[in-house]
Amino acid sequence: MVLLRKAAWTAVMSMIALAMLLPILFTFANSFMTEREIDHNYRLIGRMVNVAAGEKNGFINLKLIPDWVSLSQYGEVLVRKPLFLHMFWNSVFMVVPIIVGQVVAASLAAYAFAKLRFRGREKLFLVYLMTMLMPFQVTLVPNYIIANKLGLMNSTSAIILPGIFSAFGVFMLRQFMLYIPYSYLEAAKMDGAGQLRIFCSIMLPLIKPGMAALTVLLFVDNWNMVEQPLVFLEDAFRQPLSLYLSRINEEARGVAFAASALYMAPMVLLFLYAESYFIEGIQLSGIKG
Repeated sequence: MVLLRKAAWTAVMSMIALAMLLPILFTFANSFMTEREIDHNYRLIGRMVNVAAGEKNGFINLKLIPDWVSLSQYGEVLVRKPLFLHMFWNSVFMVVPIIVGQVVAASLAAYAFAKLRFRGREKLFLVYLMTMLMPFQVTLVPNYIIANKLGLMNSTSAIILPGIFSAFGVFMLRQFMLYIPYSYLEAAKMDGAGQLRIFCSIMLPLIKPGMAALTVLLFVDNWNMVEQPLVFLEDAFRQPLSLYLSRINEEARGVAFAASALYMAPMVLLFLYAESYFIEGIQLSGIKG
């Protein structure tokens, strides 16, 4: 009975996972199809029911395997449309500093909140977490006013600097550090190690899964950013790929599928590379020591 229940649960979870993967599979499959084949696949096939009302009774012919593999869409995106690569590097130069800066700042702040004993630590951390509970739209107006006063409008610094100092990374790494026993730190102090040496030589190697999980989450969140570039970047030439992708859909559908596949590729590759660290980091970040 237990094995049957486990098999049924596995089958249900597999179907749900497959349903969630289908849009990604169709995107990659259609990116290798010709424009004519894509037009045929997404055309409603069937007999007319009501000619006057224009109603049809039929189905859409969706395929995961193209009849003829075509790379012309990728050539159109990567060679004939240099704006795509320009927007791609705009996203890279925007996302990488945010990730690196936030991982460094969050790890230092999390170490202070998790392992350093000082008066009012828990109350200060609670106040710090209140910024994470606020919707993004609440902090958008103050960020806009500050960026305008500092002369950072239409500059990537208006997006990078607020992105570095986020409470989410501090919360996640602090929860991960709470799992590490104080005995490790006390043994290092007995050997004469200072706080910086303890942080660099003991804490950082132990929180690698948490940092990897945070990196993946930050990359996905910032790679798909839309509101910040729309508000802070007036020049379309400085905007990231996430905004350009919405405009490329106005052209040929094959080009749109190829651009979407290239847009998703970094996220998929990063997740596959850091999958084990990501799962371990998510699991341990909820365990308190």
